[in-house]
Amino acid sequence: MRYNCLIIDDEKLLADSTAEYFNLFGVKTAAVYSAEESQSFFEGNTAELVLLDINLGDGSGFALCRKLREQTDIPILFISARTSDDDKIAALKIGGDDYIQKPCSLGVLLAKVQAVLKRYGRGREESYLDHRLNIDIPKQSLSVDGSPVKLTALEFKLLAYLVQNRGKVVSKQELFENVWADKFTGDGTLNVHIRRVREAIEANPNQPEYIVTFWGKGYKFEGGRE
Repeated sequence: MRYNCLIIDDEKLLADSTAEYFNLFGVKTAAVYSAEESQSFFEGNTAELVLLDINLGDGSGFALCRKLREQTDIPILFISARTSDDDKIAALKIGGDDYIQKPCSLGVLLAKVQAVLKRYGRGREESYLDHRLNIDIPKQSLSVDGSPVKLTALEFKLLAYLVQNRGKVVSKQELFENVWADKFTGDGTLNVHIRRVREAIEANPNQPEYIVTFWGKGYKFEGGRE
């Protein structure tokens, strides 16, 4: 599943109420309550932004930020009641994009998250261009080695979803729900469409460089190699 925001905070009631508030205003948000749960979340989901508390019951938000930075470049906003300048400097030094001081009203927090999503998140992967491919998602156009290539609407939707989640392993179930809008689409149908997209974009569909299979997990759009 794809979310706009993931809240990681061991204060469950606060995290849940914040997520509920964000969802009311169209920012699709999930909440988890520990570093371990956040790792489980990213095994089957994606988020465009992380709202991260420094103090977690099973570890430090700083340590989790370092780990997340090994996996993703999405914005990470620290939120904490700590007032030390050292904490603020550390948060930014290890890869955080901002430091928000608690207490903070939900309205102010929502506005901050919406601004960051607008700047870095939504629409960030509206196209993909390299030495071989040119994928324009809004125009639903694809060219390979400078020549236009035609995909069916469903094939392009599949390619676009993988591109928009570039660098993440997307599970089959997520593809079923977000590309086909059907939880019960079979593996055979997905495999056929993956094969057709690979035949359209890969130099060698049997040794794909763009859409890579992670057995037992799903598929990841990695980008071609120079």
